[in-house]
Formats: sequence, structure tokens, C-alpha cells
Amino acid sequence: MTLTELREKCLECAKCELHKTRTTVVFGVGNENADIMFVGEGPGQREDETGEPFVGRSGQLLTHYLGAVGLERDEVYIANIVKCRPPGNRDPKPEEQELCLGWLNLQFELINPLLIVCLGRIAAGVLISPGFMVTKQHGVFFKKDERRIMGTFHPSALLRNPSLKPEAFGDFKALKMTLDELKPR
Repeated sequence: MTLTELREKCLECAKCELHKTRTTVVFGVGNENADIMFVGEGPGQREDETGEPFVGRSGQLLTHYLGAVGLERDEVYIANIVKCRPPGNRDPKPEEQELCLGWLNLQFELINPLLIVCLGRIAAGVLISPGFMVTKQHGVFFKKDERRIMGTFHPSALLRNPSLKPEAFGDFKALKMTLDELKPR
């Protein structure tokens, strides 16, 4: 199966209640051969309208941080745990996350990134460990299923609390350094 074929199947998904209130499925976007894959919790209103993850202010901040460490947005792949917007931008329910996780796991398999970065506590709680504490464990790489995975602050948390930006930038520098170690140019 190709990523395009997987996307087409995902667009028809009706596994959970979120499909009833979505405008569109937000499957993911970016380089299909990316070394780095970013994973958020779920789409917001702008993402639901456009079908692309991280397109609002949070996405602009993510793009800025990538550029600041010498990466381009089109070099990475960006997706979410859930592919449909939870009503009112609430956190995705555990059962919604569980039903949608199969899509993300297939994306991991097809893209095969060297590094995965969880944006925020919900994504990190699903992909790293349920007790993940982003304020204490951000920037630390864990090894899971032969991949290195890190959690960092969600860009929207940085917009609400700018004092966290230096710590988040440190995480992006560590990400770039780890990528350079794994794949020297």
C-alpha cells in the first residue's frame, strides 16, 4: 500500500463519533520519505477546514522553529493521533485515540522516519508512555520499536506561555543534532 492509497481509505473512515462532526479528515502532510515525523494530538478548526495539520498560528511557530535549526517544513512529515477534529477543540477521548491509532501506525510503517517528535502531552502520552510529563521529560529521546521518539511542548502551549519557548527551542536543537548524528550529510 502507498501513502496515497492509505490516505484515500482514511478519508472514508467512520470508526468513531468524530466523523459525524468533521468537515474533512486531516490525514497528514509532508515528505513521504521524511527522516523526522511530527505528531500532534488532533486537528483544530483551521486544520478541519483545510485538511492540513498545523496551518494556523501553531503551525507558523512550528515552521519557524524548524527553520531556526536549519530544517524546512517540506523535509518533514506532520500528522496527528486523531485525524478528525474533536468538537470544540476538546482533547481526543482515549477510545477515539485508540480507534485512530491504526492509521498513524500505518503512516509510521510507510514513511519509516528515523525520529518521531510528539507535540504535546497527549501525543507523548499515547506514543511514549501514559504518564509522560512534557514539562519534565521534553527533549529526551526514548527508543521504541527501533525508532527514537521525543516529546516536546505543543506549539499552542508555547503561544499561551512564551516563557517555555527557550526550552522548546533547545528540544529542536537536540532534534537536529540527533538527526545529524544518525544521518551525517
